[in-house]
Amino acid sequence: MPGLSGRMSTVVKAKISKLLDRAEDPGETLEYSYQKQIELLQNVKKGIADVVTSKKRLQLQEEKLQQQVVKLDTQARQALSAGNEDLARMALERKNVAQTELQSLDSQIAQLEQQQEQMTASEQKLRTKIEQFRSKKEVIKAQYSAAEAQVRISEAATGVGEEMADVGLAMQRALDKTENMKARADAVQELEAAGTFEDLTALGSGDDDIDRQLKQLSSTTEVDSELAKMKAELGSGVPASAGELGAGSDSSAGAHPSEGTGAGAAGAQTGAGEQPSEGQGA
Repeated sequence: MPGLSGRMSTVVKAKISKLLDRAEDPGETLEYSYQKQIELLQNVKKGIADVVTSKKRLQLQEEKLQQQVVKLDTQARQALSAGNEDLARMALERKNVAQTELQSLDSQIAQLEQQQEQMTASEQKLRTKIEQFRSKKEVIKAQYSAAEAQVRISEAATGVGEEMADVGLAMQRALDKTENMKARADAVQELEAAGTFEDLTALGSGDDDIDRQLKQLSSTTEVDSELAKMKAELGSGVPASAGELGAGSDSSAGAHPSEGTGAGAAGAQTGAGEQPSEGQGA
């Protein structure tokens, strides 16, 4: 399925491009580009040095051929002066070959010189371009750093940045946990007050709140009943337990004869003499 494979390839490339955009740092990219240009300049300089070296080598060969041409010309003249025309001819033939090689060397040297000039001019242009790029690079890096700092300050002030968003989420989570903990504490306190939870560490009877309320209600009822009974007795003017009080007074008098003449003993006897029937009935 060529259509599907092409679409998948496009999606993968788009994802990779997006990841690279996030990971790419403009400052690092500019520095890398500057380093590559410096390497290119070094290669150009190396090429110029190679051309000059080749030219120098050809120039050395040219000097040797020129010396050989002069030597052969001298030898031809000497042979001709000696009457050896054949030897002179051979010397002149070699001289012509050497001159032909000299012409070829001159052409090659001229080409190398032209190439050297072109490469030197290119090196100068590239150097100037690299210097301009270096200045522009520093300006762009400074602008990017300033813009990045401004964005961070603005995001921190407005709370729209990723870091501030994380801080806000953390604070919100902390508030939620605090509210949940307070609600749980209130719930536990309410259930404990209602007697829902049984204290397993208690050493007593283990009564809950309802039992305590029932006991308090029973105690209150008994107190109210006894209080009403006392009011009724006081209203009739007769104590509920006169006989008991008299008996207690007599026994107190028997035990303490010196205190029998006191006001307490007299009151007890008087009360017992005035209401004998009620005391006995009680």
